[in-house]
Amino acid sequence: MAQRRAILIWPLMLLLVLHTSYSFYVPGVAPIDFHRNHPVEIKAVKLTSSRTQLPYEYYSLPFCRPEKIEYKAENLGEVLRGDRIVNTPYDLHMNVEKKCEVLCDKPNKPVKFKVTESKLVVERIREEYYVHLIADNLPVATRLEFYPNHDDNDKKKEKEVQFEHGYRLGFIDNNKFYLHNHLSFIVYFHKEEIEKGQEPTYRVVRFEVVPQSVKYEDLKTDERGNCILPEAAGSLPQEIDPNKENDVLFTYSVHWEGSVIKWASRWDTYLTMSDVQIHWFSIVNSVVVVFFLSGILSMIIIRTLRKDIANYNREDDIEDTMEESGWKLVHGDVFRPPQYPMILSSLLGSGIQLFCMILIVIIVAMLGMLSPSSRGALMTTACFLFMFMGLFGGYFAGRLYRTLKGHRWRKGAFCTATLYPSIVFGLCFVLNCFIWGKHSSGAVPFPTMLALLCMWFGISLPLVYLGYYFGFRKQPYDNPVRTNQIPRQVPEQRWYMNKFVGILMAGILPFGAMFIELFFIFSDYRWWWRTFLVSGGSAFYVLVYAIFYFVNKLDIVEFIPSLLYFGYTTLMVLSFWLLTGTIGFYAAYMFIRKIYAAVKID
Repeated sequence: MAQRRAILIWPLMLLLVLHTSYSFYVPGVAPIDFHRNHPVEIKAVKLTSSRTQLPYEYYSLPFCRPEKIEYKAENLGEVLRGDRIVNTPYDLHMNVEKKCEVLCDKPNKPVKFKVTESKLVVERIREEYYVHLIADNLPVATRLEFYPNHDDNDKKKEKEVQFEHGYRLGFIDNNKFYLHNHLSFIVYFHKEEIEKGQEPTYRVVRFEVVPQSVKYEDLKTDERGNCILPEAAGSLPQEIDPNKENDVLFTYSVHWEGSVIKWASRWDTYLTMSDVQIHWFSIVNSVVVVFFLSGILSMIIIRTLRKDIANYNREDDIEDTMEESGWKLVHGDVFRPPQYPMILSSLLGSGIQLFCMILIVIIVAMLGMLSPSSRGALMTTACFLFMFMGLFGGYFAGRLYRTLKGHRWRKGAFCTATLYPSIVFGLCFVLNCFIWGKHSSGAVPFPTMLALLCMWFGISLPLVYLGYYFGFRKQPYDNPVRTNQIPRQVPEQRWYMNKFVGILMAGILPFGAMFIELFFIFSDYRWWWRTFLVSGGSAFYVLVYAIFYFVNKLDIVEFIPSLLYFGYTTLMVLSFWLLTGTIGFYAAYMFIRKIYAAVKID
């Protein structure tokens, strides 16, 4: 009893730690109040591109730098995401307008791009990189306004507004490259209610930017040294020639605007940058289809089973010598241990580990403890939860391994703790070597890799052993029928009974695995591996769609970005296969135990 209590206390303690760690980041809990003229710091996060999938540090390009560069201490999730948050020389003060300010240390003097720097900037513009900045932990966004189904004769149509994360580094026009060297910041604030005689306080609720490209020669200065932006019609964009040195002057302006949006709702704009209605419609549609089809299959299965069970029990009462038929025929072989029981139980243990991790992450996110303001919190939580859920993965793997007549529990525990994680770590290490070669901020530093190894062998491995020990000591699953000493001869199967065909069939309707299992039992009692592989068949279609999306939707043409895409896709497909295969296996196992327990067998 005490052992059970100890096992149950672990997840409760973990949830308490997660709540303590991340409750600070929940929107509306700990807002920052600014008074007029108080500094509002602008920080840079990284450069990203959907074409290359490789993030880079902000100062990997020759932007203006402050006197002292200070990097924020990142958590594990931020490091794995490639975030490198650093200070910038932008000087913003609450509710203080700035028409045009020169950014760099040398006023009115341009930054001279060397040829190598010019080529690098041009390459990043060609690869469609975005720059990501934050103010008061809010990411910068670019406003996009357009008229849907534009018609010049219809002047009453309202503009539709959308936002995109960050701002474009530059653009291409007539095979020439232009850099956005002037940023017009628009910061929205909410004025808080105060008592008489007190100084008003403000809270930042939105951070927008309008990027512009202005040629250095067109920028003028006034008597105080402030820059004067030319009229849009009379200015030329800042071209970057990759074959020579370029003079660039970085400037910015700041406009403050009051807003009725409160602090607790300031993330709504960022969370609705995609079409949420279509997304929810897709989810509801998928749920309805799955429940409808699974309901029909369940009705068919229940009616068939009730009829078979009634016939079997009636025949047993009438004549015991009647020859068995149907799925009752293989009752003496259906629970025969499969080949490689250690590997099967290890994979299922890893599937349980993933299932528990995903379940708790969803619950924690629903409770509001993984808000978007906490960068990297989701990935950090997932990593730690996977380590701690090794206790449950080891327990289920150990008990199943004993049920399958296994006796080398120490080796089985080691296999459970290392099989799936070693595949993930090995593939990530290989991909990381390529990312290192590109000098991307997405490369995991060597100390972080050591920390992950220490977490693996210091947290996950001992917990898997502990769970495996208790699971192996636990009474094995009680099968309702005995297993014969001599296995029944299985006739040669038709082509559509092949396990690979079954994977393709089950993948179309993942929740139809139980129906297919009943069909398989009629002619083949070797269902242990088959149910695990077939139930994960939907992962094959995930892989096929990922390939289709890569070919038809993405513009990735370089080798390393393509390698990263397929490498991470492989990890996603493998994890999805483990997760769905584990769910399908235990569903089929409980289903088979249930139906054979309902039949009278001597």
